Amino acid sequence: MPPPLLGDPDVLRVLLARRDDGSVPGARSDPHRVALVLGGGGMRGAYVAGMMRSLDRAGLRDAVDEVYGASSGAMIGAAFLTGDAAACARAFPEDLATRAFIDLRRLGTRRPVVSLDHLIGGVLDGTKPLAWSALRDSAAPLRVVATAHDDLTPHTLEPRSVDEWRQALRAGICIPLLAGPPVEFAGRRWVDGSVGEPLAVARALRAGATHVLALLCRGESELHPDPDAPLSIWARLLDRAVPGLGSIAQGSRRYGADLRIVTDAAHPARGPAHLLALGPARSAGFGALCVEPGPVGAAVEIGDASATAALAAVEDLDAGSRSA
Repeated sequence: MPPPLLGDPDVLRVLLARRDDGSVPGARSDPHRVALVLGGGGMRGAYVAGMMRSLDRAGLRDAVDEVYGASSGAMIGAAFLTGDAAACARAFPEDLATRAFIDLRRLGTRRPVVSLDHLIGGVLDGTKPLAWSALRDSAAPLRVVATAHDDLTPHTLEPRSVDEWRQALRAGICIPLLAGPPVEFAGRRWVDGSVGEPLAVARALRAGATHVLALLCRGESELHPDPDAPLSIWARLLDRAVPGLGSIAQGSRRYGADLRIVTDAAHPARGPAHLLALGPARSAGFGALCVEPGPVGAAVEIGDASATAALAAVEDLDAGSRSA
């Protein structure tokens, strides 16, 4: 089954052309501004981690001008920009599919169900160390999407020091209730970026992106058929009890409005930009809080294969056009 390519494959053509030209951020020979937009989804981020490993292996890291990441997408984007995409992909089945990170038995106790201490201290400062200084100094910036706890509006955080980068990632990944209290950063309290903006396509366009590649943790068959569908009754009730949690729980509906910008060529938010969304070719059959290494590892490989196949399809198509 081929991976779903929603939108304009010219986005991949620009990335491949830049790679072949040896283009690097800050010294481009083209007028384009290419943004990667990474969706979250808890452990379903394993699909996106696999895709990013594929893009890095293909030599496309220097072809990107900026990365937007919500929830687990922020961590994956950080690893990509620092050359740690392969380690990040391994971290999902090896370090994150564990009860040290996620344990529903902790619900109702004083310990968070999702341990950010394990993620930041145990993994990104431990088993799979992130090059924090390289992230801070990256020529292609990471835009961490987080949601303000007081009004549930999305923003991008602007960390400057290594310690601030650690705190910003915490803020962008802090699932309401499940990961503990909101995270303090720059004088406000923050929760998971997916609450307010699960896929920052419109944000990237407003910032001037001419080409956007959005990577999804759900395949086309797993997305809600109605992009404008409201949250279910139970999700709305959950949001009343814990603001933002119901929105995150409705994973199949969360990309709807953002994906419409990609798929609708006449959408008023897109203008002349080239947009492409890539999702996994098939499902590994697990949810956002899965702690089974087998399915999570399979998702990494599915994501990797999906991105690799997408790149190969564009290269083959262009080679066929040149020989015709």
